Amino acid sequence: MNRRSANLIEYRGLMEHVYICTGHELKIPDVAGSQGVYLFDHKGNRYMDLESGVWCIPIGHNNGPINRTITKQIGSLMHAGFCYSNPILEESSKSILGITGFAGGKCVFLCSGSEAIEISRQIAKHLSGKKVSMTLHDSYLGAYASVTDRASGWYIFNWEPCRTCSKNDHCDPFCEALQDIPEDISDFVFEPGSASGFVRFPPRALIRNMVEIIRNNSGKIIANEVTTGVGRTGKWFGYQHYDVEPDLIAIGKGIGNGYPVSIAAINKTTVDELERKPFKYAQSHQNDPLGAAVVLALVGEIDNNRLILQAEQKGRVFLARLESLVDNRLVLDVRGRGLMFAMDLANKDLADEIYNDLIERGYIIGNRGTSFRIDPPLTLTEAEFDEFFEALMAVLASKQTGHLAFFATDST
Repeated sequence: MNRRSANLIEYRGLMEHVYICTGHELKIPDVAGSQGVYLFDHKGNRYMDLESGVWCIPIGHNNGPINRTITKQIGSLMHAGFCYSNPILEESSKSILGITGFAGGKCVFLCSGSEAIEISRQIAKHLSGKKVSMTLHDSYLGAYASVTDRASGWYIFNWEPCRTCSKNDHCDPFCEALQDIPEDISDFVFEPGSASGFVRFPPRALIRNMVEIIRNNSGKIIANEVTTGVGRTGKWFGYQHYDVEPDLIAIGKGIGNGYPVSIAAINKTTVDELERKPFKYAQSHQNDPLGAAVVLALVGEIDNNRLILQAEQKGRVFLARLESLVDNRLVLDVRGRGLMFAMDLANKDLADEIYNDLIERGYIIGNRGTSFRIDPPLTLTEAEFDEFFEALMAVLASKQTGHLAFFATDST
């Protein structure tokens, strides 16, 4: 019996009273410790976390400077009311406005990426007076019904045909698909490369044309950086690969390194509009000092250790190695930018087998059915990646014979 199965049997009742509705199977119910890229179960078995939690741990688990920041702020003020606060909010806001380039802007601190997207959309609708949001067909915008139910109040742009368009590089602004975009769009929520975890990158020229259309019709551009932000793509934010300037940026997940904090960053133009047309949004954990302190510490750690540049440099090397695995039988495609990768497999059964084998060997990646998501911490070393890569190659090699036999049988 392997260690994963043994753990599940031994701890079968461990989560008996926890309602798990994520759609993902719990594989390791007894994580007892963590450090950097590693998790440890109660028996000391080590697992390399190449998914960074749920994209949320960009500088590693159990990070000393972040832990010390949390402890220090707890000793001062964790939670603020509506009529009192703490100077750490101003310091943290300045750090975010610095990395976004939003000079003269403002920040709202919340608890999740879903909230950051929600308030950004509400601000856009409040200012524009329009009711319809637009997004790309494969974007994931959070857990709220307001973004998951797109039957009304949404215009969905299907950019799938654009992937193979002969004008992909320069994108004709008079294309019929672009001309069909309605004029009553309040906001374009742009997810720059996550594509619901499948890591697909819309053409740069297409996005620039879409931004121009929305702006010309007085709509707002919201960059959804919940998954692509905080250095994940080799830049602070994914939209920076597109040479566009959003009006609002929704930041979450990695910005707290595991602590639940998110931010809606607002540029100066939009702030000035809000001065003329005030907006109200009250939430119990809005602008909490503890979350702001964590954000300030995280930005400092990433800057001081030059992790953005390292993510870009290591990402090129790691992507080339992963691309070498494409054989058009087991591995069909690999995509990536910075330290955000996706790998397409031949079928779901094969993907499940490889995923489980990797966990058994001590490696955690994201399983998306027929695709793997690999999003390691920015602190991952080349030696650690090499260790994972060797394990991945070994698992793939173990599947070759059976899979080739399947193809031979299927062809007859």
